Amino acid sequence: MDQYPTLIKISEDIYQLVVRYPFGMFEMNSYLFRGENGFTIVDTGSEAKQSIDLWKKTLASGITVDKLVLTHAHPDHCGLARWFQENHRIPVFISNLGYQELQRKRNHHRVNWLHGFLKSHDCPEISQNMGNSEAAAYEFEPDGIFKEQQTIKLGNERYETIWTPGHSYDHFCFYNQNQQVMLTGDHVLAGLSPIIALWSEYDENPIKDNFASLEKLKAYPTKLALPGHGELIYNLNVRIDEMIKSHNYRLQQILNFVGSEEKTAWQVCQDIYGSLSNTKFFAPLMATIARLIFLEKSGELHSDLRNGKLYYSRGM
Repeated sequence: MDQYPTLIKISEDIYQLVVRYPFGMFEMNSYLFRGENGFTIVDTGSEAKQSIDLWKKTLASGITVDKLVLTHAHPDHCGLARWFQENHRIPVFISNLGYQELQRKRNHHRVNWLHGFLKSHDCPEISQNMGNSEAAAYEFEPDGIFKEQQTIKLGNERYETIWTPGHSYDHFCFYNQNQQVMLTGDHVLAGLSPIIALWSEYDENPIKDNFASLEKLKAYPTKLALPGHGELIYNLNVRIDEMIKSHNYRLQQILNFVGSEEKTAWQVCQDIYGSLSNTKFFAPLMATIARLIFLEKSGELHSDLRNGKLYYSRGM
């Protein structure tokens, strides 16, 4: 009988737990690294009851947990940090940038910014609760902080901390040179490209950041990449090149849609994704805005603010 029935064994000391929840991507990959002091868990899943029940079953199988490490402060990755602290006395580690992000997301000023920002991009009326529905995920204080280009122990092995802004400004990957294992979180996924979007007023040019972060990872010889969602990746550089190609396709698509006209971000978003429901438009719109900003800063588009709305057109 399998010693850990809920876990998928990847190697002698690395296990995967697919944590499910009833929204968004519907599941994410948590990784457990075996060490002499117990397992290190990387990322938790959301605070949904479905996720908690799976973790209760996993912990009941007899595993000892040494600590929890987070790749970034998105609710499907950090949502159970407080639960692990309060119910199991497990210390939680996050990057210095992730901690800043937690503090910002606990500031309700963000909601006011979001409504004004979306209005300027021609977005339809949105719920006053939008941007604040997952606030509980951020209500914890980390027990330890790590920074860029340090090492952190995951189980018995030391991993380099690599800052990879793009999907989120505070995103980190972890790399072990001995085994050539890269934990990519949401930075590189198999089969789909992570959303690169403006999530707050502090994001300036996430598409540019993402391109640089993807190129950064190509310098690390990697036999196995462990993504935050979906299948494992066995040829990281090939997947990175595919993602860069996909991003460039979307950027060219936007230039084609804008053409000789003036369009708002909402109009461009509908050109790309078609008609979107009130509950499904947010991520595609924020991704579209990020692409428009990248193209504007690259000199391929320019924007004009008229009557409170931004209109984008091709540069002359």
